[in-house]
Amino acid sequence: MKELISILDGNTFLVSDRHGDIEPSMDFPTGLFTFDTRFLSTWLLLLDGERLHALSLDDSESYRTRYFLVPGEPTHFLDTKVSVIRSRGIGGGFDEELTVLNHSGQELSCTVRIEMAADFADLFEIKDVQRKQGQHTAKVEENTLRMTYRRQAFHRETVVRSSAAATVDKRGMTFQIEVSPHGEWTTRLSISTVIYGARGEDARAQLPLTGTRTMAAIEAEHAEFVAKAPKLGCDCQPLAGAYRRSLDDLAALRYESISLGVRLLAAGLPWFMTLFGRDSIITSLQVLPFLPELIPPTLTVLAGLQGVRLDDFRDEEPGKILHELRYGEAAGFEEQPHSPYYGSADSTALFVVLLDEYERWTGDVALVKQLEFAARSALTWIDTYGDLLGTGYVWYQTRNPRNGLENQCWKDSWDAISYSDGRLPTFPRATCELQGYAYDAKLRGARLARLYWNDPAYADRLEREAAELKERFNRDFWLPDKEYYALALDADGTPVDALSSNLGHLLWSGIVDESRARRVAEHLLGPRLYSGWGVRTLADDQGRYNPIGYHVGTVWPFDNSIIAWGLWKYGFRQEAGQICESMLAASRYFEGRLPEAFAGYERELTEYPVQYPTACSPQAWSAGTPLLLLRVLLGLEPQGEHLIIDPYVPSGMGRVELLDIPGRWGRVDALGRSRTPADEVEPR
Repeated sequence: MKELISILDGNTFLVSDRHGDIEPSMDFPTGLFTFDTRFLSTWLLLLDGERLHALSLDDSESYRTRYFLVPGEPTHFLDTKVSVIRSRGIGGGFDEELTVLNHSGQELSCTVRIEMAADFADLFEIKDVQRKQGQHTAKVEENTLRMTYRRQAFHRETVVRSSAAATVDKRGMTFQIEVSPHGEWTTRLSISTVIYGARGEDARAQLPLTGTRTMAAIEAEHAEFVAKAPKLGCDCQPLAGAYRRSLDDLAALRYESISLGVRLLAAGLPWFMTLFGRDSIITSLQVLPFLPELIPPTLTVLAGLQGVRLDDFRDEEPGKILHELRYGEAAGFEEQPHSPYYGSADSTALFVVLLDEYERWTGDVALVKQLEFAARSALTWIDTYGDLLGTGYVWYQTRNPRNGLENQCWKDSWDAISYSDGRLPTFPRATCELQGYAYDAKLRGARLARLYWNDPAYADRLEREAAELKERFNRDFWLPDKEYYALALDADGTPVDALSSNLGHLLWSGIVDESRARRVAEHLLGPRLYSGWGVRTLADDQGRYNPIGYHVGTVWPFDNSIIAWGLWKYGFRQEAGQICESMLAASRYFEGRLPEAFAGYERELTEYPVQYPTACSPQAWSAGTPLLLLRVLLGLEPQGEHLIIDPYVPSGMGRVELLDIPGRWGRVDALGRSRTPADEVEPR
């Protein structure tokens, strides 16, 4: 797969090859995108009819890139008399400054051509090509090319303007240039995107952070975002690099919703630059100790879009928290159900978990009271629509067999849930971590009801239901002969016996019996699941194991952060530290930016973590991973009006110091140092 370079700011992002060119691709989306539509599908630079080759590029910042290019094949680079610099930045649309440099003592005459096209493809069309039903037009104006797509009320436009005189046609711009000896020629190309609303104006006009901004304004905003976070000082360079890269990526992934008017975190580039219930909640849990101000908009929007009716097309049910919200043509014309789509069986319980965790850190009682109805509705969903078979468990089965997701847990690819021999279970399915989330949600809901909703009877009921669920779960999901919890139950109640990373989510939720916790930890760090770089999604002796299979053998950083948190909660500090250490070691090979997933090969086999071919990067819950790992290393836990700090830093990591940790206690500092053999204490 060719190397791809991306820049992003909010919901607008651009993906190109390492030369800066954009061409339509079936394998991976290149182009300029905003709000689920591709506004540029071709952006190809030619010098005297030839493609250019990259000497170097600077992509150290998320919102701008520079490419240093020359004509000819690599063997001719030393003899080149001309070079080209493409400097681009993004913010709503994008700007590209194109500079041609003449390195000879003779005047240079040449032709610069940029091929341009806008297919206005919906992101779903790129993944599953469909014939567009609207009308494309291209209009030539002075030094300007205006490309338009219209389908009934759906109206999008791309406008390209040049600061230098150009010959414009419907397929691009041509520049006949002359450059003096050792001189240079420059033009600035401005590409703006327009999303027309019902009144014939850009629907984003009232969103000040979505429109085109200067690079200086974007840089200042990113700097302000990073400055709000606690300051990290440490001896472990992978941790320092991953922490800073995570803050930068989280800053870049924020976007403003057209219809909702608040700043949210997009799930990941390129496929998931929008609001996802599960991803947004888990990312919020990861970043809460560092940037708590990100949480209220997420909770409020998810509550505002909470399901209120039965809608088979969208998998909507009363009380259910959404899975995914889209803005493109396919959603607008109900060719896809994502406006929004509710095919997630875990986001509803996780919503309650996040609301309680947020209050425990911040003391924001007002938000807890404001969202009481939404939280109660979510808890009701768990026991009603969530319990499809009336067995006391959360099950899932799509109501939309044509467009709905088959698997509605976090491992949502079609083959992610299987028996150990590789067979696929029937529907509905009840995966194990869904029960853990429900258990945790009930206990947290009970706490909120008792302390803030003035309903002790409801609190007592939720605690009783949680205890019954824990007892029932440990009876029905435990596999005595294998000594681990089943991945799921099938429609007949038969355990789906694959060994998977979901065990770590069970520890995090607290649903695991104390007597079985050690065996679960041993499985997670055992040779079948643990690759040396992290815990695989599926053990390497299972029927569907594939080290580069999306959910059947890869290592997911976010998954490992939850696993580390779960191990920590049950007192397995050394094991949690091992997960933290392996994730941070892996981050070095990705320049500090942990991807969505990487291959599950043994560490001894590859000596470096192998990139998953189509992993999202940056991705929000991968960007949040180093932050949660830092919380685990320092043992940060809110307790009333205080923050408990109980560090366990693995040997060799040295000093870890986090300053100005925000919360209901004001701001406090935490310090941890590497363990020595004398410090090791046997976990319970």
